[in-house]
Amino acid sequence: MPTGHVFIATSLDGYIARPDGDIGWLLERDAADEDHGYTDFIADKDMIVMGRGSFEKVRTFATWPYDWPVLVLSSQLAGTPVPASLDGKVRFSNLAPREAMHMLGEQGVRRVYVDGGRLLQSFLREGLIEDMVITTVPVLIGAGRPLFGPVARDLDLELLGSRSFPSGLVQSSYRVL
Repeated sequence: MPTGHVFIATSLDGYIARPDGDIGWLLERDAADEDHGYTDFIADKDMIVMGRGSFEKVRTFATWPYDWPVLVLSSQLAGTPVPASLDGKVRFSNLAPREAMHMLGEQGVRRVYVDGGRLLQSFLREGLIEDMVITTVPVLIGAGRPLFGPVARDLDLELLGSRSFPSGLVQSSYRVL
């Protein structure tokens, strides 16, 4: 079965988006002249699996940002046609995380970038995340969509390293134990 890997940003108070899904607070702080490691992170991934919320947010960008195939796990989108501009790049499925990973493994996928708050939470609950790169943005937004939700048991993490950037972002890498 493939391994799941996370690369995500959060506000200092633990939110990945405002309650309405807005990520302007993140995009405003995106320092184009800083390499936050995304290129290195994505280089060895075979596939991106994201939730509906992430997909809908990315669809609002001027251009589709991914060169990798994308599987969107969503019961709402499953069975609907993929937008013509994304044909061959995106597919929709209503599979549960473990079922999706088994299917991808049968297709030869080895390493998956898992993107989206609720999807990440479900993958963590299922034990499908191997490691996470979490970038903390020095801003408090007060409310929003949390990076992590309730867990049935403690999830131990091993800190692999941390680094800070001139823009104030702090990035930590963890292995899920």
